[in-house]
Amino acid sequence: MEGGPGTIRIPSARTRPQDPPGQGLLTPQLETMLLWLTLALLWSSTCWADETFGPGGGTYFMISKNNEDELTGIRVFIGPVGLIKSIQVRYGSSWSEKYGIPGGKSYELLLQPGEHITRIFGRYRKFIQRLTIYTSRGNKTSFGKEVGKGFFATPSQNRKVLIGVYGQYRLYGLTSIGFLWDYP
Repeated sequence: MEGGPGTIRIPSARTRPQDPPGQGLLTPQLETMLLWLTLALLWSSTCWADETFGPGGGTYFMISKNNEDELTGIRVFIGPVGLIKSIQVRYGSSWSEKYGIPGGKSYELLLQPGEHITRIFGRYRKFIQRLTIYTSRGNKTSFGKEVGKGFFATPSQNRKVLIGVYGQYRLYGLTSIGFLWDYP
């Protein structure tokens, strides 16, 4: 997949001419650890990514703003058995790239001017099953099935709002999700 605005791509391990055939410069474990360290350093420069929810596994993604446009909506794609298959975020009037797997029915939350996402409740089993989004105007919207282990995500400081989403996905949908918070 091509990266959209605000997407970070980490190249896979490359072989050096002196390495034996099939021997990469980095092991998969080291490559994963370096990816998380890089993401943590990037996030800490602007906002805190407090926690990731779900069992994880699969392809990493991150959607974050790269300009002055505020987050104005979220679109979630739900499969026939209730799994959250993919997600998109809207900044200003433009939607990000869709992250996850193809298919599913589209549901969206569009925010009013000056409205922000302030907290998120969710549920997961092997995949993310539900997201309930709360806004600064007291609105609440839910996506998916009410099954699995629950989580509650809030910013680390008052008046911070949702500015991005990150996580992992594989064959049937999102396996983990986390949220980026900062001041509007």
